[in-house]
Parts: sequence; structure tokens; C-alpha cells
Amino acid sequence: MATKIEAEPPELTRRESGDIRRIVLTGGWLLRASRALERKADEIVSQGRGARAVVIDMSAIANLDTAGALALNRARNELIRAGVAASFEDARPEHQMLIKETAIEILPPPRAKPTNLFVDLLADLGLSVVGALREYYRGTGFLGEFVAAIGHILLRPRLFRGTSLVYQIEMFGFRSIPIIVLINLAVGAIVAQQGIFQLARFGATTYAVDLIGILVLRELGVLLTSIMIAGRSGSAITAEIGSMKMREEIDALRVMGLSPIEVLVVPRVLALMVALPLLTFIADMAALFGGLLVSWGYGDISPTTFLVLLKDAIGVNTFLVGLIKAPFMALIIGLISTQDGLATLGSAESLGRQVTAAVVKSIFMVIILDGLFAMFFAAIHY
Repeated sequence: MATKIEAEPPELTRRESGDIRRIVLTGGWLLRASRALERKADEIVSQGRGARAVVIDMSAIANLDTAGALALNRARNELIRAGVAASFEDARPEHQMLIKETAIEILPPPRAKPTNLFVDLLADLGLSVVGALREYYRGTGFLGEFVAAIGHILLRPRLFRGTSLVYQIEMFGFRSIPIIVLINLAVGAIVAQQGIFQLARFGATTYAVDLIGILVLRELGVLLTSIMIAGRSGSAITAEIGSMKMREEIDALRVMGLSPIEVLVVPRVLALMVALPLLTFIADMAALFGGLLVSWGYGDISPTTFLVLLKDAIGVNTFLVGLIKAPFMALIIGLISTQDGLATLGSAESLGRQVTAAVVKSIFMVIILDGLFAMFFAAIHY
């Protein structure tokens, strides 16, 4: 007989008593009848609307579990929100306990605080400044860890991972050559075309060669290459290390007594510092070749004339300026990418956010560093 009662679905009966509407519950209000629970809870709400007060009579309930108690509490709360005084009556002690433990407190809607647009803008600006300072502090600390790891490896050369370094140089350097050549070839051609077009008004077409040589070798070659590497290799580094962090491989390295900085960070940063100057040289040559082709076809400047004018326009210092910048930009890209990879949390959303942040910060810092170098070289007349 008990089994039959437990198998009964949840039911309810409505009774009127003056201004008070009584809803009598019967059957088993259990999780296994979850669909019926939701329907009956909605029915309680629909039958209770419009009344001054509703009493939910629980004396005839056969069985009740947490799911049933949650459904009943939800129905009562909806009636209260509708302005109906709803309450439970005649519940057994064990049912009262379930109703009490699953009760959800109805909080009044929060009052919107008056805001001032100017104050909000200042607050956002302050938060941005604090966030930038915090990132600078973290980056400085990470640079210290990197330098300490380099020192430790110099004292114990057997810890140096040469195979990993060569592999990373191939990934960051050799496999980046096609896109670097293509981009810089196009940029060199565009600079040459615009320079010839604008200078032709003054009869100074040949000065376009000076423009191409100085602009490419001092600024555009290394800057474009660094931005491309930040987008291509920097994002790959962050994604790779972030995936390892999500799979707890970083923790496994620490458990084995290995330093993630020495195993993961040092080879990648050093590989970038080796690869980026080489890519900068290739980018310079590609951009100059693009400028030569356009000058020949568009400005009627022969290749021989172009090379003679280029030799007169630039010096060794012009060529070295770009190469000197390259290792420092590679260091910035590598540190930011590896740091954001190690900061990844255990979700795909966090990984995507860190990859995006790494690319944006790397490109921003590369441009800032290029500007600082430009001011430095101008100050020393180099």
C-alpha cells in the first residue's frame, strides 16, 4: 500500500473560504515527477492569483523531497511578488524542515544609485591606470624571474634546452619568412609609389629612394616584422602555454622538480630574440626590393640608379638602427606572451581572453618601444 501512495503523482485541489483561497496538496511531490512538479507549481500560481490570501495545505502530501520543496517555494514566492499573502500550513515536521531549508528570501529590487557621467569616467580612468601599473609591476617581476633563470642556466649549462631552442627558432623564424616577405614587399612598394607620386610635383622623384631607404631600414622593417611576430608567434606561445596550464602540465613540471620558466619561457624568448633580427634583415631586403620594382616601373628609375641613390642616402648606422631594436622587441613580445600564458585559468574563455590580451599588449608595447628608441637615436644623432 505504501508503494502505491509513493507512486501517486502530485495533485492539488482548490477550496474557497471567504477571501482566503486554500490549495490542498496531495500525492508525491518528488524529483522523479519533475515535469509534473513544474506544472503543478505553475498551477498553484495561476489558481492563487487574484486572491487576498492563499493557504497551501500540506497535510495530505504523501512524500516530499528537495525538488518538491523548491517547486513549492518558487510558487509561493511568485504569489508574494504578485501581491498575494501566501503561506504553508499543516506540514509535517520533516516537510517543514525541507521547506525551510529550500526557502529563497525575496529581496526588494536594488535601488539604482544616481550616477554622474563625469565621475564614472574618472573612476574608469583610475581603474585603468591602476590596472596598467599592476601589469607593469607583474611584468617587472616576471622579467626578474627570467633573468634569474638565465643566470641559473649559465651556472649549470646542462639545464639549457638546445633542442627546444632550435625547434622554436624554426617555428618563429623559418616558418614566418613567407608572410614577412610578402607583407614587407607590399609595404615597400606602397611607400615607393606614394613617395614618387607626391615628390613628382616638385620634380624630386629621385628623393623617393631616400624616403624608402631610411623609412624601411630605421622604422618600417623592424616595426612591421615585430607586429607580425606578435600576432603570429606571440599568440601561439600564449595559447600553447595556456593550454598546458589548463591541462595542469605546468603543475606536473613543478611536481617533477622542474622550473616552468627554464623549461618553457627561456627557450621561447631566446628563440624570438634570435629569430626577430634575422627576420628584420629579410624584411628590409624585401621592402627595398618592392620599392625598387615600383621605382623602376612607376617612377622610371632604373635598378642601377636606385642602388646608387640608395647607397648615397643611407649609412651603416641606418641599417643597424633596425637590427638593434629587434632583440628588445623580441624580448618584450616573448615575456608578455609567456606571462599571459602562465596566467591562464582553467577555462577556454580564460585562454581566449589571455591570447587576445597578449597580442594587444605586445603590439602596444612594440610601438611604444619603437618610439622610445626613435627619441634615443635622435638624441645621440645616430
